[in-house]
Amino acid sequence: MSTEPSEIKKQKVAVFDIDGTIFRSSLLIKLVEELIARGDFPESSREVYQKYENAWVTRSGTYEEYIQKIIDTFTQHVAGLPYQKLYEAAQSVNEKQNAIRYRYTSALLKKLKEGNYFLLAVSQSPWAVLEGFCKTLGFDKVYGRFYEVDEQELLTGKVRSEELISDKAAIVRRACEKNNLTLEGSIAVGDTEGDIPMLSIADRAICFNPNAKLAEAARMNGWDIVIERKDVIYEWSGKDGAMRIV
Repeated sequence: MSTEPSEIKKQKVAVFDIDGTIFRSSLLIKLVEELIARGDFPESSREVYQKYENAWVTRSGTYEEYIQKIIDTFTQHVAGLPYQKLYEAAQSVNEKQNAIRYRYTSALLKKLKEGNYFLLAVSQSPWAVLEGFCKTLGFDKVYGRFYEVDEQELLTGKVRSEELISDKAAIVRRACEKNNLTLEGSIAVGDTEGDIPMLSIADRAICFNPNAKLAEAARMNGWDIVIERKDVIYEWSGKDGAMRIV
């Protein structure tokens, strides 16, 4: 007598933004600085973003303005660069920066991995630098910006399928379909308003060191907020407003 095969149990998913959430800076910023240090980008390219960096440091400007100028610098100068040079710079960044991580999210990653969660990274940084950083942390799948190369293996400066990588919620749903994952019991961790769509579809949303716009969204939606400051971690429950210090 034949029996129907039992349905394969779907794996729970945990999705993380990377920059400012696990890594205590931006991988793209470090990559641009490395490319300048190696002479692959001209020293003058700092002029595009330096005043915005200073404005961010002195709190007279926003981080969003600063990171946009970093993106502009990268996009402008990566065109025509051999992909091998980008890869080598990315490898160097990973070797130097891999240990510079937040304690809370690093511990959460380990706990979720041990709990058999599928770990998914979704970031706007280049995949070339993301892949190495995330691999050492046990991520199962990494989504980042893929930059086109031509027949001579030179970067064109264009992003492949940019409209897809910009929609983090769509990426998560697509990953669930392709990898037999479920959003039931899912966790999402982000730090800016760009992560709101991704956080909205998870069972538990964790806003880690959120900027003002994400903090307001957390308040309105009852999401958890976690602040890691120096050697103290503060956790606010979105459900009951309770706060505890880890």
